[in-house]
Amino acid sequence: MEKAMLLLLLSLCASRLGGAVAQQYQYWTPATATFYGGSDASGTMGGSCGYGDLYSAGYGTQTTALSTALYGDGASCGACYLVTCDATGTQYCKPGSPSVTVTATNFCPPNYDDANGWCNSPRRHFDMSQPAWETIGVYQAGVIPVNYRRVSCQRSGGIRFAISGHDYFDLVTITNVGGAGAVAAAWIMGTGGTDWLAMSRNWGENWQSGAYLTGKALSFKVQTDDGKVVVADNVAPANWQFGSTYQASVNFY
Repeated sequence: MEKAMLLLLLSLCASRLGGAVAQQYQYWTPATATFYGGSDASGTMGGSCGYGDLYSAGYGTQTTALSTALYGDGASCGACYLVTCDATGTQYCKPGSPSVTVTATNFCPPNYDDANGWCNSPRRHFDMSQPAWETIGVYQAGVIPVNYRRVSCQRSGGIRFAISGHDYFDLVTITNVGGAGAVAAAWIMGTGGTDWLAMSRNWGENWQSGAYLTGKALSFKVQTDDGKVVVADNVAPANWQFGSTYQASVNFY
């Protein structure tokens, strides 16, 4: 009975969560956008989402840092946004007002020394990689008004799980997530296990477990912030190693 009630509560929570996220896909929202990282986007590597090398993680140069209002303490890491320059508010949009799709990979911190800082709360702001920003804006502007909405993330191949840490502390970085892109919950299970072990967000898209799972093949369950769930069975073999990355055959397609 208790298990049935728990499953019902989880289902209701996922339904409400998915409904809230669905609105982000339907409506355009005004914001502003700047750029950083240089013309080759080399300065965007790393970042507070924990993806490290954005090329090997599958995100490339079409990325953005988010202001506090959008970042959500890392909850938006991996989400994809369609951003278009608002030609009604500037003369510095590229001809035709093109749009660009970017993935959230970093946090744009507020500037408490400047009351008008672009990334100060409650402003909605994108600090995009320079190559992505220059798709829609003229370099000389530096900052432009934009409109944005969430879109589905298109990824190649399965979800990736990079495992670091040590015995009794498994830190798993979850990358290359399609669909909603932003992970809201994650679980892990070793061979011989009968129950999924809930993981907690350590920072960004780094999820931790305190279970001793060394020497066991690992399966993962991932839920994105639209409530959808994917199960990746036996992603890491029993002889998995800390410091290695394992790719599942499934994704949110």
